[in-house]
Amino acid sequence: MLAIVQATLIFTIALIMIPLPEISAQFGMNSSQMLFLQVAYGLPFSGLLLFGGRLADRFPERIMFAIGLILFGLASLAAALAPNYQVLASMRFLQGIGGALTAPAAMAILRTIYPSPAQFGRAMATWGGVSILGATLGFVLSGIITAWISWRWMFIVPITVTAAALLLSNALLPASRPRNHHEKMRLDPVGALLATASIVLISYALIRSSETPWSDLHVWGVLTAGLLLLICFFTLEKKVSSPLLPPHFLLNANRAAGLIGMMLAAAGSVLIELLPSLFLQQIRQWSALTTALSFLPLIIALLVANQFASPIVHRFGARKSMIAGFLIAATGLCLYAFLRRETDYLLGMVPGQILVSVGIALVFSGSAVLSTSNVPDHQAGLAGGVMNTAMELGPTFGLAVFMSVAGLRVDVVEGYALAFAAGTIIYVLVACWLLFLTDEKADH
Repeated sequence: MLAIVQATLIFTIALIMIPLPEISAQFGMNSSQMLFLQVAYGLPFSGLLLFGGRLADRFPERIMFAIGLILFGLASLAAALAPNYQVLASMRFLQGIGGALTAPAAMAILRTIYPSPAQFGRAMATWGGVSILGATLGFVLSGIITAWISWRWMFIVPITVTAAALLLSNALLPASRPRNHHEKMRLDPVGALLATASIVLISYALIRSSETPWSDLHVWGVLTAGLLLLICFFTLEKKVSSPLLPPHFLLNANRAAGLIGMMLAAAGSVLIELLPSLFLQQIRQWSALTTALSFLPLIIALLVANQFASPIVHRFGARKSMIAGFLIAATGLCLYAFLRRETDYLLGMVPGQILVSVGIALVFSGSAVLSTSNVPDHQAGLAGGVMNTAMELGPTFGLAVFMSVAGLRVDVVEGYALAFAAGTIIYVLVACWLLFLTDEKADH
């Protein structure tokens, strides 16, 4: 149940990606409103995850899980019934807040269910694969549902999952773990405000850069403000007695490797979904439905890979699984680096889809294990918040970087191919870094 909830939170991010033009036409939105609607869920979700993790460690995780789910579910219902852009954007924003409360609490509950490190590691290996599957299903199902029924019916998934999870919680979930005096520290509201504001500003600037020059004040000005706030946040965290994010938490080499792997895997997932989607719709003139159906091999590959990812991570270790995953995914991206206008879908695109899917599934599973290994019980929510923050920031940074690389070519398709080549190089370099710079003893 927790895995399905986690997948649904990620699923909801991609909910409006394909039907966005139809929603825009229905509500008469301008380009700025389209951009805000696109990020209205992701910005509060990624920005508040650290604070949500802190709340899950400070208060009973079952209560925080229920509060987050109720807010998420009610906002989903209101979004499905939204009469205009303002209501839809507001409800997407509230969905993000609910998700930021739910995800870390779910991780804390998972730690209670699997108290031993070995059991928790196996659970996290599965958890990572479920997350990427949720993102891909959101992208594909949104196109199918929009073409066959209406974009409003997409929200039936988060509504149904929320209702089921709330009904089943009492029967399936254990009681919240008892808190001791060490865990009942202050919440660091100033740190939470600085972290949220910096993440939101940086994310917004990077997303804006995909369609606005970096020289524009709305890009570099907002990005600079976000970075300054981020510096203030880390400076504050060194001085307060109860920091939102303890500075030493990110200094563990394996945890840092897991978080970087999570970010890059998420960035690769948006690369393999967005650019082929644009290619098929803009260059090949495929319909939204046909384009969505073209990603079925990717979903099937993810489903199969997720069945094997957890046993592979358990047998060979998280670090080695991540290295193999990055190299497999790099091979798939390399195939896409030869993309041309005349490239055949079946022979020229599907093999790359499958390889990237298998590789990213391994990376996500290994990264989830490394990101949460050796975390004390009283920081389980924090670990969930940090890991999910990395997962959410990955597509944002990836979109900014890869679209900027694609813009270096006048020809659109050549730009896409160059972006895939850049992704290939990054993945190979990270695999080499994992091979030489992380502690092999701590990745099991």
